[in-house]
Amino acid sequence: MGSKSSIVVRAFLDDAVTCEVVDVSEPEGRRYPLKRLTDDGFFEGVIPKRKDVFAYRLRIERYNGEIRQFYDPYSFLPSLSDNDVYLFNEGNEHQAHNKMGAQLRELNGVAGVSFAVWAPSATRVSLVGDFNHWDGRYHPMRSLGGSGIWELFVPGLEAGAKYKFEIGTQQGDFPLLKTDPYGARFESPPGNASIVCKVDGYAWQDADWIKQRESTDWANAPVSIYEMHLGSWKRVVEDANRPLSYRELATELVDYLKDMQYTHVEFMPLSEHPFDGSWGYQVTGFFAPTYRFGTPEDFMYLVDILHQNGLGVIMDWVPAHFPTDSFALGQFDGTALYEHADPRQGFHQDWGTYIFNFGRKEVCTFLIASALAWCERYHIDGLRVDAVASMLYLDYSREEGQWIPNQYGGRENLEAIDFLRRTNDLVHQYYPGTLMIAEESTAFPGVTKPTSEGGLGFDMKWNMGWMHDTLEYFQKDPIYRKFEHHQLSFAMLYQYSENFTQVFSHDEIVHGKSSMMLKMPGEPMSNKARQLRLLYAFMWMWPGKKTLFMGCDFGQSAEWAHDGSLDWHLLEYLDHQGVQMVVRDLNRIYREIPGFAAGDNHPEGFEWINNSDADNSVLTFLRNGTAKTDTLAVVGNYTPVQREGFRVGVPYAGYWQEILNTDAKEYGGLGFGNAGGVVADEVEWDGRPYSIKLELPPVSMSVFRFQGEA
Repeated sequence: MGSKSSIVVRAFLDDAVTCEVVDVSEPEGRRYPLKRLTDDGFFEGVIPKRKDVFAYRLRIERYNGEIRQFYDPYSFLPSLSDNDVYLFNEGNEHQAHNKMGAQLRELNGVAGVSFAVWAPSATRVSLVGDFNHWDGRYHPMRSLGGSGIWELFVPGLEAGAKYKFEIGTQQGDFPLLKTDPYGARFESPPGNASIVCKVDGYAWQDADWIKQRESTDWANAPVSIYEMHLGSWKRVVEDANRPLSYRELATELVDYLKDMQYTHVEFMPLSEHPFDGSWGYQVTGFFAPTYRFGTPEDFMYLVDILHQNGLGVIMDWVPAHFPTDSFALGQFDGTALYEHADPRQGFHQDWGTYIFNFGRKEVCTFLIASALAWCERYHIDGLRVDAVASMLYLDYSREEGQWIPNQYGGRENLEAIDFLRRTNDLVHQYYPGTLMIAEESTAFPGVTKPTSEGGLGFDMKWNMGWMHDTLEYFQKDPIYRKFEHHQLSFAMLYQYSENFTQVFSHDEIVHGKSSMMLKMPGEPMSNKARQLRLLYAFMWMWPGKKTLFMGCDFGQSAEWAHDGSLDWHLLEYLDHQGVQMVVRDLNRIYREIPGFAAGDNHPEGFEWINNSDADNSVLTFLRNGTAKTDTLAVVGNYTPVQREGFRVGVPYAGYWQEILNTDAKEYGGLGFGNAGGVVADEVEWDGRPYSIKLELPPVSMSVFRFQGEA
């Protein structure tokens, strides 16, 4: 630090006998000796007649006689500008992920790493790591005024260095040892140290994909999402049953997704998390791909290869809450910093986790930077935002007296709502074509309406109501289905109130809920498979984008287990092969018929033919495409009764080709059907001028595409 006429230099060097300051701004390198004040290596010296900090090195002699000369971290001015700090505190620093945490950079021509951490209530913060024996005396960080930010540049440090922050608290107890909230890479438990990481050196080859993504109107384009848990997709049995790495997946996963005709893959959270059993939803590293499957660069490679093969990448993102692990965000500087202090606002009773304080601008800066970082660094094409309902409502899963109303006395979390709107707008602004998807289970209005119209600004919302009603219907014995016929049609009353994706996710096949296959009534397995083929055909023909969890698309019998592998061997059996083939063909139909996907969000893409034939448990509707010849007549028979000569009204005379029959023999069905198609008769039916006379196989769906006049 400097006075009017002198500068004081201090250094802690426990392995030094002597220490001198070398002025590198002078050609001759003038030296100023420092005095050793303590036995453990604290040096100090006054440099007279100098008032400005200058470039210098420290020159030491060690106990073994070795002479070393190196840059002193404290000879460098802060790497953050006043404007950086101002924007951070104001909540408008959209590049916080490139300024906070550990950043590889050059200052004054010297390579090193700058560190910055927000800890406003800390009495001191020291950088500790494998480069200073984890000793907090070596690198105390500088407080940047009232901003709450502590900063330090360490010259000579390189990628791969492990570090944490040692934080002194106002309670005066033992200091806290915390990992970097903005850390880009972490080591495995129990160490959990942050690792200095280069995140901008990968040579991406996906420019064509990014350009195409930006110009695609996803609301009117096919979106068929394969949801997966990376660690339990496939395992290498010969190598201690380990999961596939990011790089191994780049081959096997791409082949599978292309074969199955999916458009996107959605990864359950790959942000760093210490506990496998949380499935990734208890995040401790909001900027870091998990160490479990490789390095950050390996993950970039996986995304790059997916993009080069025309496949989008969506990732689960968890801004609603975070775990209580002592090394992470909780009580970060000895106070409730990232979380609310009052447990009625700051603690999730269901999950045993802290709730983010969305009223703090620096917390919102942190989370928005996390969303933007995944898009910038890893070219992610979409974020599926977890647990949105818990963010929207202050009384979520709470009894009376366990929550605090907002300033107007209401139950809405106004700060969280504002945060979601800002995040969605900024992601769309910086990364056009990126999908923001809400996992939201309530009737909160306008989830997928633009923020300019008062909505939350999401692109899609999981259709939990449709999922619940449909599963409840399908799990009933078919003999009772005629009494529940409305459960299949009710969702159309609100189908176009939001931009939905129909979904059967991991949540539906765990904790004793049974797999999708075993939810289906009837024995033997072939009957269950028949029901499941019908269910998926109903899902794909119903308006809305599609999301299906891994293993469900081949009818895995067992519930999903995060610590095992999918039962791929089941594909040796026709019942499972057939389910998979139906999903593949449904994806192909969904992608190939012009204008079909545009009807996901537009009422004109759907027309009922007959939604009231409960006695026969037959549901019929039209899906309209771009041209007449893209019109589909969808006929579902939901009971195990074969119906001969069943008439269905259609809008056009001519030939209707049967493009899907879930009872086809190649799917494992009985092989009943309509010989590839039918010609419409001039017989009025269902309020339509023409009709087709069909054979409806038991528990099946038949889809007919109009081919033109006969």
